[in-house]
Amino acid sequence: MTKAAELGLGAVGGAVVSELLKFGIEEAKKVCSFETVYKELKSTMEQLLPIITEIESSQDVKELKTLKDTIVKALILVGKCSGVHEWNVILKDTYTREVEEINKEMSKFCQIQVQLLLLRNQGESTLKIEAMNQLLQDLRTVHVPDFTYLRSVPKLDKVPIGLDWPLKKLQKKLLCDSVDSLLVSAPPGCGKTMLVTQLCHDADIRGKFEHIFFIVVSSTPNFRLIVQNLLKHNGKQAPTFDNDTQAVNGLRKLLEELKGKGILLVLDDVWCGAESFLDNFPSDIPNLKILATSRFDLPYFGYTYRLKPLKDEDAKALLVRCASRPRDASLAEYEDLLQEILKRCNGFPLVIKVVGASLQNRSLTAWKGQVRSWSKGSTVLDNPYPTLLDRMRPSFEALHSDLKHCFLDMGLFHEDQKIRASVITDIWSELYAESDSVQCMKYLDDLAVHNLLDLVPLGRKKLEDGFYNDFLVTQHDVLRELAICLIKSEEKLERKRERLNLEIRDNQFPDWCLDPMQPINARLLSISTDDLFSSSWVEMDFPNVEALVLNLSSSEYALPSFIAEMKKLKVLIITNHGSSSARLSNFSCLSSLPNLKRIRLEKVSITLMDILQSVLSSLKKLSLFMCSVSEVSYDKKETAISKALSSLQEIDIDYCYDLDELPYWVSEVVSLKTLSITNCNKLSKLPEDIGNLSKLEVLRLCSCITLSELPETTASLSNLQSLDISDSLGLKKLPLEIGNLEKLKKISMRKCSGCELPDSVKNLVQNLEVNCDEETGYLWKSLKQKMRNLTIDEEETEYNLNIFQMF
Repeated sequence: MTKAAELGLGAVGGAVVSELLKFGIEEAKKVCSFETVYKELKSTMEQLLPIITEIESSQDVKELKTLKDTIVKALILVGKCSGVHEWNVILKDTYTREVEEINKEMSKFCQIQVQLLLLRNQGESTLKIEAMNQLLQDLRTVHVPDFTYLRSVPKLDKVPIGLDWPLKKLQKKLLCDSVDSLLVSAPPGCGKTMLVTQLCHDADIRGKFEHIFFIVVSSTPNFRLIVQNLLKHNGKQAPTFDNDTQAVNGLRKLLEELKGKGILLVLDDVWCGAESFLDNFPSDIPNLKILATSRFDLPYFGYTYRLKPLKDEDAKALLVRCASRPRDASLAEYEDLLQEILKRCNGFPLVIKVVGASLQNRSLTAWKGQVRSWSKGSTVLDNPYPTLLDRMRPSFEALHSDLKHCFLDMGLFHEDQKIRASVITDIWSELYAESDSVQCMKYLDDLAVHNLLDLVPLGRKKLEDGFYNDFLVTQHDVLRELAICLIKSEEKLERKRERLNLEIRDNQFPDWCLDPMQPINARLLSISTDDLFSSSWVEMDFPNVEALVLNLSSSEYALPSFIAEMKKLKVLIITNHGSSSARLSNFSCLSSLPNLKRIRLEKVSITLMDILQSVLSSLKKLSLFMCSVSEVSYDKKETAISKALSSLQEIDIDYCYDLDELPYWVSEVVSLKTLSITNCNKLSKLPEDIGNLSKLEVLRLCSCITLSELPETTASLSNLQSLDISDSLGLKKLPLEIGNLEKLKKISMRKCSGCELPDSVKNLVQNLEVNCDEETGYLWKSLKQKMRNLTIDEEETEYNLNIFQMF
């Protein structure tokens, strides 16, 4: 037993407290790593010793028990500190705070108990009260070494994996004098907090910033409490603030006192809508930088670093650290299982750690069972791992109601699917936004700001109202699984879900959908089949479905007859995920749907006659992407176009490589307002009767490189407001009388420098905007003097490799 323990455990009698003080003084002299702080502790005890000795000589020492306990704690702490190396700043910071607390306890005891004891025995005491007052003054001015750069920063238990490059990138930005505020943005579970914590412990950063404060903000920040904690961390008194203005003034005063030395303020987990909170932090303090993390992209910050999930190699290293190989598994089995698990974790450090921890020290059978459960439809967020769902759910709860619906809808699409933005806006336009595609695109942008999906521009980054084919939507699998988990939690009963995923493998239907007498009350339905599906459908009843997404993989696919009974159906999306176009049949089942407004077909083979003969009188928009659209000859009198497609307002044909000529009947859809034909390399001409489209407002003919001219009747499109012929490199001239288009407001013709402008363009006297590249701009600049209301917007040529993400 040590001398400190012997003294501390002895009876409170004799001169035990003064003996403890003497022993404490001697021990404090031995601690080298904490030289400054223990000099203060030693000095305090030396000044206290004669006072306590006198009290012991004349009073009941039981009244000194509180002080004795404090000294014992100090002695135990001395023992701990003696083994701490000089370089271990984390332990030094922790123990320094404990020494401060002991000094405070001694100060409190001296302020009250010791003075009372002295006053009670004042007649016999040989000490003066002034001596006690001097000691109290000394205690109030104790100097504690400045470890504030780690005062509130979380500890680093292990060196993080895979953050080396992000650390270097952020370190460089943080050390740059021109950057005052930085944001690390990423979905939940990507390691934002770990990254900035590691940055705080970085030697170069500590050399730059003498004061580093780490504050967890979260969704409901209390600014006054945050300022109080900052003051405490700096040894200041922390008053209670009546309002935020007082807290702002207190924070400014603190930062101004420290401004001669670098200050780094780390705000962890800042939420969307925190602008008013962030405005409380002064931006005019010299040498102050603010570094924040958020699940959202926040415009408040000058620089945003978007942290990506771990790369494959780093993800594997982290998983191996968390879950070593089972004893009964061969190296090959372990490697295979690792790859299966990593595929599900998608590089999210949080997911890898939780899943890895659940498998650590488990048998090979347990590992295989986990992997097998995923193949049967479970997700990494399912039980027995509620921690993951609990950590990610707040990102969903932060959304307003419309965005919540939109995020959940993302669970209807295939894993790893790259989705054109227009696919999603088609669904949302009919379900949430009353056909307002601009509002739907804002929903996508808002979800991207919340880091719940990625919005990738395929070409120009400039949004064009109503046309979003140039934007790709992708989503990490873990976030898709979050949507699926939340969909399941909406309603445990399968038949009462608003959204429903039906997966059919090897022609096997789930048991719950085999009762033809029981309707299934889903509003949004996704049906996925594999390449072995024979199109042998069982009868099912979906009376409330408004949006149907069919994901197919087989080369032959018949639409299910039960679609004909979906009387509320508004949107039909058919996407083929197979390697070649799928032949689509039974298209006629759509003829009896009174509310069907949008049809989108991807990578399917269909004749345009199939569409025409289906009599889709409510259809507003038809989209064909990467479709084989061979046309057959027929008698024009057989089909009344005005009846079959009486409501059609928009046709969108994109990447349909075998389309060499637009069918004649398109010219008879007199209700048409938008005609978009893009990336159709074989298209050589448009029908002469295109001038019949008296309501057409937008004509888009982009990247149709074989198209050499527009019909002269194009000049008869009296309501045309926008003409886009960008990247149609073979186009030689515009119609001679294009100047007759009195309502034309915008012409887009990037990379069309070889296109001749007729004299009649000078008649376009109203405000005309021309979007073009620099070369094409020369064609228009010569007309600038005669067309005073002409605006020429030259865009730099962009070579965007994101387009290859489509395929």
